[in-house]
Amino acid sequence: MPGVPAEIGPGLYWIRMPLALALNHVNLWLIEDGQGLTIIDTGMDTPATREAWTTLLDGRFAGVMVRRVMATHLHPDHVGLARWLCDRCRAPLAMTLGEYLSARLIQGRMAPADRDSIRSFYARHGGSRRELEALESRAQFYVETVPGLPLTIERLEAGQHIRMGGTWEVRVGGGHSPEHAAFWSPERRVFIGGDLLLPRISSNISVFTLEPEGDPLAAYLKTLGQLGDLPDEVLVLPSHGRPFRGARARIEELLAHHGERLERLLEALSGVSKTAADLIPVLFDRKLDRHEIGFAFGETLAHLNRLWLGGLIEREVAPDRIRFHAVVTRPDERRRLAQQALEAPRATGC
Repeated sequence: MPGVPAEIGPGLYWIRMPLALALNHVNLWLIEDGQGLTIIDTGMDTPATREAWTTLLDGRFAGVMVRRVMATHLHPDHVGLARWLCDRCRAPLAMTLGEYLSARLIQGRMAPADRDSIRSFYARHGGSRRELEALESRAQFYVETVPGLPLTIERLEAGQHIRMGGTWEVRVGGGHSPEHAAFWSPERRVFIGGDLLLPRISSNISVFTLEPEGDPLAAYLKTLGQLGDLPDEVLVLPSHGRPFRGARARIEELLAHHGERLERLLEALSGVSKTAADLIPVLFDRKLDRHEIGFAFGETLAHLNRLWLGGLIEREVAPDRIRFHAVVTRPDERRRLAQQALEAPRATGC
């Protein structure tokens, strides 16, 4: 049930909070030990989530000191209620500096959230009026669902060790967001993965206006390579879906998923030039709502940039449009090049 804690290990609780999106829930984690309570992720700032937290903190966890609120990353379902929870519990917010500063940029309507950069960037990539309006509304959605953040943080860094019912190592990954934090406990054999490793869906990997020639897919592939050291018996606690085991098998599934997307783009671009907007239906063959358009546009660009920066397709830049072009036509060659695009970042760490 939403907001009802389920104990999945000594002092380790799983809470599912509702989301008013196609993805209808987010998983949050609480760790209680003799020193107090650590909250990992907050949920989106909605009346339903505030009510659920009030019931928890006044009920099951009444009288328990909250030591800290930790946010895996900047997205609204993970950090939306951070200021409210930190104020209510008189607890500090802990997150990576890259995530915190990126959230501040969006809240301040600077790139990647200012109207001018959104319109100019996505228009050059072929965005229609409907798509541009949807992208603008996504920036407004962030401001509404992350109304504020504490003015100070405790910085999380890769390799740091944190005591919370045992010792947890901070892992930091990229691609889905700038410096996404995850938490690994060798003694508990538990990995709190946030959105880095999900059991059924793939994390959104997007290019934004702040880094128009960025390669977030390479960053995510590097992250998957780093997570390959997780033993298969480890319990992975994801932000969406159910806890699962078999991290390595899931990593291979995600690599195959992205490889298939790269192949599709190579096929669609063989012998022709197209904009990123032209190619959205190649990767997303369903009707998209206004919220999903932004994810789809950014993810299409992420795969195109991976191919282009890998030297596998060409980019044609004109004053009003940016188009992509490939010369490969044979299926076996497309498959080989897609695999090359996947393997290069993992091998070089770029």
